[in-house]
Amino acid sequence: MPENFDVVVIGAGPAGYVAAIRAAQLKQKVAIVDKQWLGGVCLNVGCIPSKSLLKNAEVAHTLRERGKEFGFSFENLKLDYGVALKRSRSNSDRLTKGVGFLMKKNGITVFMGEAKLKAKDVLTVTDKDGKVTELLAKNIIVATGASAAVPGAWKVDGQKVVTYLEAILQDKLPKSVVVIGSGAIGVEFSTVWNSYGVDVTIVEMLPRLVPLEDEEISKELEKEFKKRGVKALTGHKVESVEATATGVKVVVSAEGKQTTLEADQALVAIGFRPNSKGLGLEEVGVKISERGFVEVNEKMQTNVPGIYAIGDVTGKLMLAHVGSAMGIVAAEVIGGAETVTLDYEMMPRATYCQPQIASFGITEAQAKERGLTVKVGRFPFQANGKALGLGDYAGFVKIVMDEKYGEILGAHMIGPEVTELLPELTLAHMMELTPHEIARNVHAHPTISEAIMEAAHGASGTPIHI
Repeated sequence: MPENFDVVVIGAGPAGYVAAIRAAQLKQKVAIVDKQWLGGVCLNVGCIPSKSLLKNAEVAHTLRERGKEFGFSFENLKLDYGVALKRSRSNSDRLTKGVGFLMKKNGITVFMGEAKLKAKDVLTVTDKDGKVTELLAKNIIVATGASAAVPGAWKVDGQKVVTYLEAILQDKLPKSVVVIGSGAIGVEFSTVWNSYGVDVTIVEMLPRLVPLEDEEISKELEKEFKKRGVKALTGHKVESVEATATGVKVVVSAEGKQTTLEADQALVAIGFRPNSKGLGLEEVGVKISERGFVEVNEKMQTNVPGIYAIGDVTGKLMLAHVGSAMGIVAAEVIGGAETVTLDYEMMPRATYCQPQIASFGITEAQAKERGLTVKVGRFPFQANGKALGLGDYAGFVKIVMDEKYGEILGAHMIGPEVTELLPELTLAHMMELTPHEIARNVHAHPTISEAIMEAAHGASGTPIHI
């Protein structure tokens, strides 16, 4: 006999498991299916273990490069990257076990196996032993995520040519690496490897690093990476990637001239493709875009009643916290609860390279392209007492404001722990506060967050410490 559920979630990453929990809170009978692991890519081989590695990298960089500044020295410094990997896996395992606990706590039935839709309200789950379980569902939420996009001609062998998956699990580092792509994954791995002494070259097809960020952020990152010895070839197209007997050969071109780069390893970090194939979605009539993304409306509904999609598989904004927010909306729509409409443009975006990058909203250039008259407030961390004390004072806070109405259009930050500064700004925007009100909110001294207050003063036309 098939098992009956009010909601079946396919995919147990940050989008899926959060949707399952919220649906259970709304008194739905819920099941969740995943073919590999609870917590998805984020907890197992993405966001969480990478942040552990980045912390180890920060310590390694301090020990290797900044002893004179802080007054210490070593006769024979040894850095064991294997220990860093072990710590990252321990943190990942701890959180994935926590997801399992949350499933039990909320009465959510877990099925480990591969899901496939047979009808809009029927799906099967095939486990690793080939056992098939049929589930009946009043509502199905697709949260299957995305996988690394790799051109067909580039052969990922997991040793010399790798994606984030192999890179985050390897216990030994190459002596040299070519990083293809300067999005979050590219610059974060570049930070880790460079901190351990790896010779890093980033190749970016677009004219600047982190090309989706504000132009000033890109310039600052490139400057700081150059100080660290990270080489950046922007405006270069990768023509071929080939494993050799000793490593890899990457041929790049710019302005009609080809250059061959040789290294021990190449990391392909050019983007992601949705995991929408093989689920039976198109067979039951779900509309899929040309690029493979599941199309949804603001309520996370597909064109087929009772089938929803959330997270990376929709291509709205491929960030874990966005997927979680989408999951809550989907569950609340299903449960008949009051919900919200998400504004993807105003979602917080965080990149954990060194220095960190954090942003939301639109850039100064985008605002001007839309015909808006803007005022900009900037504040450098060089003038922030806490940043100086930390010895981490590269970068700045930049707030973009609509001059006519005082609305915050966006904020763009690069510097120490700026990813932790986003909530004040996104909350201010959501509550329709202006930079003037942020400036008049008293910030503790000395703190990194004072840079937000100072930038807000600047946008309001009343700069204090600059």
